[in-house]
Order: sequence, then C-alpha cells, then structure tokens
Amino acid sequence: MRMQSGLWLVVIALLAACAGAPPFDTKNINTALTPNKVETQIDAVRGARVMWGGVILNSKNLETGTQLEILAYPLNDRQRPRLDREPLGRFIVEHRSYLETVDYAPGRELSVTGTISGTKEGKIDESKYIYPAVTSEQLHLWPKGGADEPQIHFGIGVMFHN
Repeated sequence: MRMQSGLWLVVIALLAACAGAPPFDTKNINTALTPNKVETQIDAVRGARVMWGGVILNSKNLETGTQLEILAYPLNDRQRPRLDREPLGRFIVEHRSYLETVDYAPGRELSVTGTISGTKEGKIDESKYIYPAVTSEQLHLWPKGGADEPQIHFGIGVMFHN
C-alpha cells in the first residue's frame, strides 16, 4: 500500500511538471487580426477581442494604470510569442492597474488577451507611428530564456573525487 501511495505522488508530480499553457479565455477571439492589419481599419475593428503577444519594448506607469509597448510576433500553440518568425507590427497594451515595470521590462515576452480600444500616437526614433491599443483582460509574462516547455530529466549520477 505504501509503495502504491508513493507511485501516485510521483505521477502527480510529473503531471504538474507537464502543465499546459496558461488558461487564456479565448472565447470570441478574432485570430485574423494582427497589429499591422488593425492600423488601417481601426474603426471597423474597435471592440474586437484579440490575443496578441510579443516582446516588451517599453513599459511605463501612468496615473490610470500601466502602458506597455509591444513588438508583436505570431503565437505558438501555447500562446507564447514565436521570436523566430517575422514581427507583426507594434501595439500598446493599456492595463488598468499598476504593473511593476522592473518585471515588465524591455526584452520580456508577454501574451495578452483584450479588446481593441483605438489607437495611440507615438514615435519610433524620429518617425511618427500609430499604435493599435488593446485594453488588457489577461496578461501572461513568460519566463526568461524561453523555458516554457516541460523539462523532465531522469538519470543516475555518479561522482568521483580524488
């Protein structure tokens, strides 16, 4: 009986290690929209639910919440940005509460679900840029270094010392 209980604990631990992607609410998500496509048709898509992700370029706390500038990339089946693909444009995430900008720092990967709220005018260096803006519903900050895939290692170690 004791052996069987121990086996169940190992199975549960392995299943926890293989946990899937974060549980995003993907109901009514418009997967055809990308930041590049939205720029030209903002009035037609305002209020649409999207799931976008990418790399944080800038984060700043405002009086009304936190604003994140994101360089968008296609998402993989776990909804993590695919940095090995071509970028899909830039967008702004408007989050209604405070986010720690040290955690949400440039270079971090982020996935977001939310609604398209309009556009924000900004600059990329000296060039004017119109960003689609998304009011966030769910955010997921991915672990540094691309370590979101389950990693299970089995083995026996032997060490010799002189």
